[in-house]
Amino acid sequence: MNIYHHAIKIETVSGRHSYHDITNELNQFIAQSNIQNGQLTIATTHTTCSLFFDECMHDTNFFGDEYLHVDINNVLEQIVPKMTSENQYNSPGPKHIEFGLSLNDPNYPAEKWVMLNTDAHIKSSLFGSFSLVLIIKNGKPLMGELGRIYFVDWDSLRERTRNVNFMLMGC
Repeated sequence: MNIYHHAIKIETVSGRHSYHDITNELNQFIAQSNIQNGQLTIATTHTTCSLFFDECMHDTNFFGDEYLHVDINNVLEQIVPKMTSENQYNSPGPKHIEFGLSLNDPNYPAEKWVMLNTDAHIKSSLFGSFSLVLIIKNGKPLMGELGRIYFVDWDSLRERTRNVNFMLMGC
């Protein structure tokens, strides 16, 4: 059995949830590995992000967001409204704000407003899937003809660089 690792970087947008179809990248990784039968694990380490499997809906709005993703956003907004001010949710509390302000990391600026993303954490928890597993058979992921793998960052406060990791095991 062989094991291969690969990572991709995704540049997100600010002002709205950031969806990215990563199917082509994972198909390319599988093809380059020459694995014919095995398992591919796709994972992200970001707590405001999700991975999911769905069909490409082709139609997009003016921002390039697929209509299905716009529908997902609209439904989630009714359940978990976008955080627009402090104290809208219980989180972040004073201890977390103190912790956040103590960080010395360019990915997490020491500003209170960057912690106003509780809605993104709730959406990620509800939507789930920080990882997915696909079966690889005859060198192809078993996803059907219309299946696509999407990455979404629910945190719309600012642009970021996000990571998605692939691990392929098989022969």
